[in-house]
Amino acid sequence: MNESVTVSAPLMPMVVGHLARLQTGLDFINTLDLWPVSHDHLDSPTSAFDWLVDHDLMHREARIHLLAQYEASPAVGVEMLSRLRRVRQAMRGVLEAAATRRAPDPSDLADINRALRTHYIYELVPATDGVSLDHRHQGDPVDGAIARLAEALARELIQGDTTRLRICENPQCHWVFKDTSRTGKRKWCSMSSCGNRAKVARHRARQKTQSPSPL
Repeated sequence: MNESVTVSAPLMPMVVGHLARLQTGLDFINTLDLWPVSHDHLDSPTSAFDWLVDHDLMHREARIHLLAQYEASPAVGVEMLSRLRRVRQAMRGVLEAAATRRAPDPSDLADINRALRTHYIYELVPATDGVSLDHRHQGDPVDGAIARLAEALARELIQGDTTRLRICENPQCHWVFKDTSRTGKRKWCSMSSCGNRAKVARHRARQKTQSPSPL
């Protein structure tokens, strides 16, 4: 009796250098600083594009071209900032939901899914041992950058360890981060800032309770 055997072909190598790292996605969420002074690092098209260029999410040539467009039509620049901030807020909402083990807000998921619907072109490119499959974004460079940021978070939610996603326990800070400590019990975005602040507060509280009562 003949038995049919299904043989899976090896996967074609994929160039992944264009993918944004999870840390870049977390840094993007944290561009809205709440502590010690509230500051939005995406407060203008120029600052937003500088951030994207510095994190290898946009070419400098695209930055120059788009800023020239926005100078001629400021309303387009305002709309672009609104788009960036909306996705940033949605990414924070979904990450905080994962960190606190609750279902995400459907509107946050909708914003991220919308960001992921971008147009990629697949093409064969030379590789050291033949060819590999690469893909690049075609269209608005801002949409491409947003898609890569959303991809970074989506990959972590599906393939990563969501039990290591954290929100800084300083209620004034709320930075998001991934706990890479050995014990997995990290509470603060930075021990030198928020962690040290909490330690000082606990020390002062103990001193206050231990102080002798006035006669």
